[in-house]
Amino acid sequence: MKDFINKLYRNHALIYKVLLFISTAFLIVYLFPKSGKFKYNFEKGKPWQSENLYAPFDFAIKKTDGEVASEREKLINNSVLYFNLDDAVEDKVRALYKGQFKGFFSDSISSRQSRKLFQIGEAIISELYLFGVLGENYNFSKDKVIVILDGRVKKQDGVFANLVKQDHVSEVIDRTLRKHGVIRFKTNFTALFFDLIEPSLTFNQSFTDKVLQEDFSKISFSRGSVAKETLIVSKGEVVEGDEYQVLKSLQSEYESQIWSESSYMWVLFAYTLLVSLALLMLLLFLRKYRVSVFNNNTKVTFIFFNISLMIFISTLVVNYDSKYIYVVPICILPLVLKAFFDARLGLFSHVLTVLLIGFIVPNSYEYMFLQIIAGIVTILTVSELYKRANLFISVGQITLIYIVAYFAFFVIHEGSVETIKWETFFWFILNGLATLFVQPLIYAYEKLFGLVSDVSLLELSDTNSKLLKELSDKAPGTFHHSLNVANLAEASANEIGANAMLVRVGALYHDIGKMKNPAFFTENQSTGINPHAELPPRESARIIIDHVINGIEIARKNNLPDRVIDFIRTHHGTSVVYYFYVKEKEEAETVDRLDFSYPGPKPFSKETAILMMCDSVEAASKSLKDPTSTKIDIFVENIINKQISEGQFLNANITFKEIESIKKVLKHKLANIYHLRIEYPE
Repeated sequence: MKDFINKLYRNHALIYKVLLFISTAFLIVYLFPKSGKFKYNFEKGKPWQSENLYAPFDFAIKKTDGEVASEREKLINNSVLYFNLDDAVEDKVRALYKGQFKGFFSDSISSRQSRKLFQIGEAIISELYLFGVLGENYNFSKDKVIVILDGRVKKQDGVFANLVKQDHVSEVIDRTLRKHGVIRFKTNFTALFFDLIEPSLTFNQSFTDKVLQEDFSKISFSRGSVAKETLIVSKGEVVEGDEYQVLKSLQSEYESQIWSESSYMWVLFAYTLLVSLALLMLLLFLRKYRVSVFNNNTKVTFIFFNISLMIFISTLVVNYDSKYIYVVPICILPLVLKAFFDARLGLFSHVLTVLLIGFIVPNSYEYMFLQIIAGIVTILTVSELYKRANLFISVGQITLIYIVAYFAFFVIHEGSVETIKWETFFWFILNGLATLFVQPLIYAYEKLFGLVSDVSLLELSDTNSKLLKELSDKAPGTFHHSLNVANLAEASANEIGANAMLVRVGALYHDIGKMKNPAFFTENQSTGINPHAELPPRESARIIIDHVINGIEIARKNNLPDRVIDFIRTHHGTSVVYYFYVKEKEEAETVDRLDFSYPGPKPFSKETAILMMCDSVEAASKSLKDPTSTKIDIFVENIINKQISEGQFLNANITFKEIESIKKVLKHKLANIYHLRIEYPE
């Protein structure tokens, strides 16, 4: 049992990766659609590339969206308008008319004429309320069919032109008076009916809509059917017209089918195999080309998390409405991975993610082509992400590539630009704006996963930061030394293609441990007093060596990233504090070399190896007397060759060719620093 537990402990990192691999694969498969998938690809106006296709089962031929829309439009045009009638209004108006009639006509007219005019007024009321008076001026077509409801009972029907609008009352009065030859009394009747007439009809919007919806529900979405074993399309036949619609109907039937329990397990197994293959390729890539990333479980988790997140968001959008799929900013993935790792890993992960998303999106070939091209453009154009202008320019280029590629695909499919969906270009613009979210996302990832991007390195390189200002105040000589080392290291990193920003930051902070006892380091001894003169060599060596441990403690206290702390830990490797070691050998018979050696570890990357070389060369250069180009060349060669002979760079992935390039840079820089100046007259 003990051996088993020890074996588990030794292989815990590998076990974690296996569990992460399995859980991620099952999560992605769970997100995939649980319906059938049509196995043929076809395009309108293109020849059928597969063998003759026969109907595998009976299915209905679906109408096109245009046909359904046309039927809906026809129903809307022929729909009936329903109005509610208030019967009491006409009786009320007649009663008021009887009471107010005499007040609007002079006593000079005869009683016979008065009775005639009264009857004409009643005729006007009958004309107005034959169908009814509207309360509002609705803008319906005159020939629109109407139904007047008295309560819930249909009272009468007609057309909208029969109804009287409020502003048409005077026209009815005028027409009736002319008919009876009493137009001279128009003013009297108009004044009489001005306050008398009230609306009796109101439009019943809810009932009208309800009836229309019932009509919509009766629309058939199919037109005919195809029997099993019927030839649908022959090989080489151009897919267009009815054949295209039949194929779309068959595809829709496949995708709407829910798998049976037996087939479901097989399809699930097949999906799991494909997803596992994709994720396995990613792990193999990390194992072969990015060993440091593979060995770091946090980084592997980070990569798998981002891939799963992009697939999850894409699935949500497809389930809601697939037309919004191009709003999902997939290019954030290569941006994030490039910011924390490198371009090659970012592109590799992006391609695998797009291939997986291709299972769930419509027009998968078009989608994958667009996204892969956009990912390549992202990797090629985005550099120095910490510069805001670069990100905006790159996002603009990515959006342009999307638009150009989509336009080309559309023209290939449709053969013209007349029916192009301009709204898709708007989705691409939204995609570009969403990609700008990568900056705050990188910051959040840094806090969640403890990773470091160039944006954070830029902030750390600010010499006005709290920790560097403290170093400048407590140990000004060390601060100046760190600046010189940073300049040398940055130039060396640029020469061999290493991470210049990372090595510069590491150089600025590599000696912060000297703040604890600044006077014990020669660069800070401005008074000429050396406190080591009163200490035994062993004690002096311990103080010198402890600046590494002290630096790590200060760095952790100030929340410096581990990538920066690595420079503090490794900048002396396992070298010996040689001055005090020799001094101790002069005073003692036996000396343990380990007592005068730094604890290490040795540099394990190009960047940490660069810092070790630059730090040693810059510090020792202060002892050069009457420097010349020859002396500087020999000086640099001796220091770096000694480090090589001690095996300090065995763990770093740096080549002899790169070391020679670094030597060349250091010689050139030191020659410029120590060049002779002309003597100016006083």
